[in-house]
Amino acid sequence: MKTSAPHCFAHFFPGAGAERMQRRSFYGSGTLQFGDLRVPDGVASSPVAIVIHGGFWRNRYGLDYIVPVCEALTAVGIATWNLEYRRIGDSGGGWPGTFEDVAAGAEHLKSLPSEFSLDLNRVVTVGHSAGGHLAFWLASEKKWLSGTVSLAGVLDLRRAWELGLSNNVVAQFLGGDPEAVPDRYDFASPLERLPIGTLQKLFHGTADTSVPYEISERYARTAVSCGDDAELITFEGAGHFEVVDPRTKEFERIRGIIAAMLR
Repeated sequence: MKTSAPHCFAHFFPGAGAERMQRRSFYGSGTLQFGDLRVPDGVASSPVAIVIHGGFWRNRYGLDYIVPVCEALTAVGIATWNLEYRRIGDSGGGWPGTFEDVAAGAEHLKSLPSEFSLDLNRVVTVGHSAGGHLAFWLASEKKWLSGTVSLAGVLDLRRAWELGLSNNVVAQFLGGDPEAVPDRYDFASPLERLPIGTLQKLFHGTADTSVPYEISERYARTAVSCGDDAELITFEGAGHFEVVDPRTKEFERIRGIIAAMLR
């Protein structure tokens, strides 16, 4: 069933002393298959960050909470494509619809109007928590991406299942445990897909009680051993949300590194 919403809308809003254009565009026929594009004002050709929100892949969490991250990146000249997608609890969400959505959403960037002056030779994925998982999975699928950024990401699904994160959400997401559906874990888990072959930056706080720091630590170590250019930036004493709060010193460092990746 096609959505009754218009394919896209545009409006202008002030921010950081300059106007920025925002447009919502649907990459599929479903009501949740859309992204919000923010484009910096006065930039001839903008690099792009595909931003993917978290929430342990459940539909109670949406893209609104990560809007401040998008606005903060756009304020320093980076266009952001904030993706919504079907999640656990949505018709078609979870396995395999969530993966189909983020892949289609990334490809949709190529069809956006030339008026936005996006530089598709400089595109990174940026994801928080479960969105970090999807950002790294996407980078392993789409070799045209320049790099990928994990903000406390769930990058090892087998280990996340072993730890029973969020009431064993990984089994809900993939439709079973690693013994029941091993091929799904091989396909879905970024650690299992190494080497990815692109620049990878991981940010994680040592006091994160939602996604343990050990997951990023193990992923980064394994990625480097496989020959990937991967770096883990550790935030001592930080929890799960400092990395998506533009007011924190942690995010200020993240933003600077993302900007450097896209130069």
